[in-house]
Amino acid sequence: MGADTSGRGVIRRAVAGQRRDVVVGSLLGAAHQTGEALVPVLIGLIVDRAVVRPDGGALALWLVVLAVVYAMLSYGFRFGARAGERAAEQAAHRLRLDVVRRVLAPHGGAEAGRPPGALVNVATEDARRVGALNMALTLGVAAVVGVVAGAVLLLRASVPLGLLVLVGAPVLMALGHYLARPLEHRSEAEQERAAHASGVAADLVAGVRVLKGLRAERAAVARYRATSQASREANVRAARAAALQTGLMLTLTGAFIALVALVGGRLVLSGSIGLGALVSAVGLALFLPGPIAVLAWVGAELAKARASAARIADVLAAPGETTGGTVEPDAVPGAAARTASGTDTPAPAATGPDAPTTAATPTPGELRLHRLGHGGLDGIDLTVRAGEHLGIVVTDTADAATLLRCLARRCDPDRGRIELDGTPLTELAPAALRSTLLVAEHDAQLFDGTLLDNVTAAAPAGADPHPAMDAAAVDEVAATLPGGTAGRIGERGSSLSGGQRQRVALARALAADRSVLVVHDPTTAVDAATEARIATGIRRARTGRTTVLVTSSPALLAATDRVVLIDGGTVSAEAPHEDLVRDHPVYRSAVLT
Repeated sequence: MGADTSGRGVIRRAVAGQRRDVVVGSLLGAAHQTGEALVPVLIGLIVDRAVVRPDGGALALWLVVLAVVYAMLSYGFRFGARAGERAAEQAAHRLRLDVVRRVLAPHGGAEAGRPPGALVNVATEDARRVGALNMALTLGVAAVVGVVAGAVLLLRASVPLGLLVLVGAPVLMALGHYLARPLEHRSEAEQERAAHASGVAADLVAGVRVLKGLRAERAAVARYRATSQASREANVRAARAAALQTGLMLTLTGAFIALVALVGGRLVLSGSIGLGALVSAVGLALFLPGPIAVLAWVGAELAKARASAARIADVLAAPGETTGGTVEPDAVPGAAARTASGTDTPAPAATGPDAPTTAATPTPGELRLHRLGHGGLDGIDLTVRAGEHLGIVVTDTADAATLLRCLARRCDPDRGRIELDGTPLTELAPAALRSTLLVAEHDAQLFDGTLLDNVTAAAPAGADPHPAMDAAAVDEVAATLPGGTAGRIGERGSSLSGGQRQRVALARALAADRSVLVVHDPTTAVDAATEARIATGIRRARTGRTTVLVTSSPALLAATDRVVLIDGGTVSAEAPHEDLVRDHPVYRSAVLT
């Protein structure tokens, strides 16, 4: 994306990336404006050379010249506008990609403090406004050429008129820039309010079922009405600022043109210029408001673009949730033990959590927590052996969320470290970590599309998704959909029940086929019979692969090799599920009540 993520940097890249189209559009636009300025001059020449002194041949010749000029200005505008519009759309498209890349970046952080609707607004409307600056620049350059051409032609007709235009036009441009400043601030406020309204709307739509279940529709409508009203008021304030700026510029432009006409009339009366020159001067005086108004519009567009660029820059420059990490998978000790097919070859299991961490070739898929401390967690020591099917029961849901965030490296622990195959997670490149370790959280989102598309979203190319679907009992979900696995499930899986959505999300995690898989409460909305089937299916699908189940489900825990109990932020017990149920009252209370 480049080092400069300031608002000016965003604008600079948006324009520099489309410089070819901007230059072509500006040149063709300049040809159009030059042609527009030449038209009244040619009409003045026709009056002097073929009307005042009638001459049919001269009239025909100058009419042909006038037709050629009209063709030039027409094609100049057509193809110049096409180049400018192409530059605007391509720049907006690239900005949208930049924003999406930043939001999806492995180190995260872009979504912090921003609801999804706000990010959508930045990626769409703000990107469009910054991209549109390319079109404004092509028209602005053409307008400057038009003003200069009009002034030069006026100078040829009359030096006083030409000087008047040359002095007056820059003054008008400076006034337009000054008047656009309030619009910039109000435009930024308008976009902020609009983004907030979009975020509230997205949240309400996502939770519409819950709202209806709670009969909270009235409160939800009141909340959105207040947010929408604030957005409308910000929009009205921005519109008032734009109208004021446009109105003042039109008034100043009209006064300037009236002054030009007044001076020109006095020159005609004094005999300094002839009838043809008068016609040309009047025509140029009528022509000049056009490019000058365009310059005022460009100022307003620049103000909007700067406000939107600042918002885009805030997203692009948002600090990541984590920093550092450059080691790639091939550099991780033990990576050589992976087979060419991309799977891990299980090595002999470590003897226990106290096994040494300095082995020459750590077991592939081994996960170790060394005195991990973060939030409510305090001194967690735990070794998950390669290929082990481990259950973790956390009595405090906040501690469970903290553990998952650390394992997914959405945050780095305050104390201690987590190692994957002997390499600290903080040293692994985020993308490399994601390709090896997957943390499937409880509230995983589904996407609009087919059932099969959702299951295979993260699966390796060419992999068979059916074992994962069978393990998660997704075949039963497919049977309820028109079209089976090719049936659409709606936005966020809206056509599925809660349990069905959980099964699809679990199948997606299994199909991703990561070396280490951590799953959080994957069956809380699933009936007991299906849960027992899923417990067996996960074990079968993950044979030889490291799997961690953070859950309190007895069915899932019964299928694990051993279970670790985290109570009060520390490891208080570890043993097979049956032994803990029999011997440990805290564990028994956590999983059976």
